[in-house]
Amino acid sequence: MRVTLERSTLLKSLSHIQRVVERRNTIPILANVLLRADGSQLTLKATDLDLEVTESVTAAVEVDGSTTVPAHMLYDIVRKLPDGSEVMLSIGDGTGLSLVSGRSSFRLQMLPETDFPDLTAGAFTHDFSMNCGAFKALIDRTQFAISTEETRYYLNGIYLHTVEEDGAKLLRAVATDGHRLAQAQTPAPESAVGMPGIIVPRKAVSEVQKLLEDQDEEVRIELSDTKIRFSVGSVVLTSKLIDGTFPDYNRVIPTGNDKELVLDRASFAAAVDRVSTLASDRGRAIKLSIDNQQLTLSVNNPDSGSAEEELAVSYEAEAMDIGFNSKYLLDITNQLSSDETTFMLSDAGSPTLIREKEQAGALYVLMPMRV
Repeated sequence: MRVTLERSTLLKSLSHIQRVVERRNTIPILANVLLRADGSQLTLKATDLDLEVTESVTAAVEVDGSTTVPAHMLYDIVRKLPDGSEVMLSIGDGTGLSLVSGRSSFRLQMLPETDFPDLTAGAFTHDFSMNCGAFKALIDRTQFAISTEETRYYLNGIYLHTVEEDGAKLLRAVATDGHRLAQAQTPAPESAVGMPGIIVPRKAVSEVQKLLEDQDEEVRIELSDTKIRFSVGSVVLTSKLIDGTFPDYNRVIPTGNDKELVLDRASFAAAVDRVSTLASDRGRAIKLSIDNQQLTLSVNNPDSGSAEEELAVSYEAEAMDIGFNSKYLLDITNQLSSDETTFMLSDAGSPTLIREKEQAGALYVLMPMRV
């Protein structure tokens, strides 16, 4: 193998690829990136057996060939090379991969390509494309609510499925950790209608989110019973799906909450952030007292003191006090984009529904706390 390419091209590709590789691996080959030079392209591939990323870049290939070398080490070397330089990768006597750039030269240990695992996807039953910006919005608005509790593994991802609402076909994303629920939706591409409901794992969600940088590009999504594949430009990301049943989330979305609280989102978020400075790290509890067009946010922490702030709001129901985890409140308000936010409340012990005043695309459910 002998191939030459621009440092910036190789670095950009390696930055996508190396994120998949775990820092600590008990299987040596999984710490490596597969390099394959063929024709006028260099193809890079990395996997952790659950997730696989492949990217092809244009390069000057003198001799076809392939090998595998440590992914993070190669990335660090290329990252430290000067801007504008060219990088030549070659295998000469078979003792290692030679990397030469200007006056710098490195030799990296190799493992044979035959040892590198292939995440065979099988046949994909559904295939559709959509705007990167629209798909990224689904992920951005729901990702924070993914559970990190490994025992309930079926909550460790985003539930992606199609629904019909008022005659419109929608692609909906839902995530929950039992304390809060996030739901976002967008018009479904024609070929996505009828797709099975799938749970995309947390790591795959995080990686595809970083690939959706160009809002105007298209992302191609392919589905099988056990895997999902995303293609964005020259990058292909394949992931196993979570083999489990997502709970019936509609049962936890309250429908009878009749107390409407409308407030300015930015002012509310800033007030929550300020007052929660004194909240205990354990529960992050903050109390909301609503009465007569006024909201009072308060924290009372025996270890550090107390804090209180008042906000003018729109509220016409009877007075009530309710407590929330302040971090969860901020997570939700950070996903909202409109100026006004609506809280639909029932009582101090029931879940609260939060949504944007103007837009119906996203909704959030938050469980209260005792304060």
